[in-house]
Amino acid sequence: MPIITPVAKLLGIRVPIVQGGMQWVGLPQLVAAVSNAGGLGILTALTQPSPDALRLAIQETRRKTTKPFGVNITLLPTINPPDYEGYARAAVEEGVRIVETAGNNPGKLIQYLKSQGCTVIHKCTTIRHAKSSVRMGVDILSIDGFECAGHPGEDDVPGMILLARAAQELKIPFIASGGIADSRGFAAALALGAGGINMGTRFMATVESPIHQNIKETMVKSTEQDTIHIFRTLHNTARVFKNKVSKEVVAIERRPGGAKFEDIRELVSGARGRLVYENGDPDYGIWSCGLSVGLITDIPTCEELVSRMETETEAIIERLGQLRVEKAKL
Repeated sequence: MPIITPVAKLLGIRVPIVQGGMQWVGLPQLVAAVSNAGGLGILTALTQPSPDALRLAIQETRRKTTKPFGVNITLLPTINPPDYEGYARAAVEEGVRIVETAGNNPGKLIQYLKSQGCTVIHKCTTIRHAKSSVRMGVDILSIDGFECAGHPGEDDVPGMILLARAAQELKIPFIASGGIADSRGFAAALALGAGGINMGTRFMATVESPIHQNIKETMVKSTEQDTIHIFRTLHNTARVFKNKVSKEVVAIERRPGGAKFEDIRELVSGARGRLVYENGDPDYGIWSCGLSVGLITDIPTCEELVSRMETETEAIIERLGQLRVEKAKL
């Protein structure tokens, strides 16, 4: 039996699994593969150098799939912000009707997207921000626990607690994000009240993922001990893969008197991180990786991964249902 949830219905997908909107990774080949497998692929807008480039990426994705897919627009804390409105307009004009937003002060963007008939998913790391997003009119929340790759916020609340709090407090559907890479995590998220899951790290280690094979194999060999937090002292915490560069960043941050961003700028540059995915050297730069890397043991196609998780999660749910039957026989 399919896993039918409000999230799956709202997004028009068979399996409520959403691919994370990852910088340099959320490209057409991966997005289409996830959507074709029954989940929801997400193009990362800011991976594209301009709104016009995003248009081309959307068109390429549509040539590869007839299934629903979305676009992620992340609002960054920067002095010179990208053309967020331009990216949103490009997505809407190209017919995209599912948009994931993330970052601070998304109100204006959400208002525009809702006026255009879009289904809006907003990523949050706290319940207070989730409630604020509900007031802005979002349709689905993506609740990001401390285990996630990228920015987990500064409250350090793990998914087990954060999702249970979301179930207590939120009145709209939500997706569990962070720390999920297998069917056990999928089933647990549903049990905690989520209507689906978001996976980023797990989809990096798939055949269709547009990153170097050596990085995928590095992930398979890694454990849950192989991530690290940077930017802690700058109050912009990010979980990344533990390598020579990220450990150097942390060492600089721990110096007496702390560190300024200028002290680590070259080490953490996005261009350097992007080259990791191209040249296959896991120590070349900073790259995002969640704790769920410790659960990854293979590099399947997206079809194999989604199908496996769907089947195994259904089996777990059925087995849990039998626990009541067994108790009744006692």
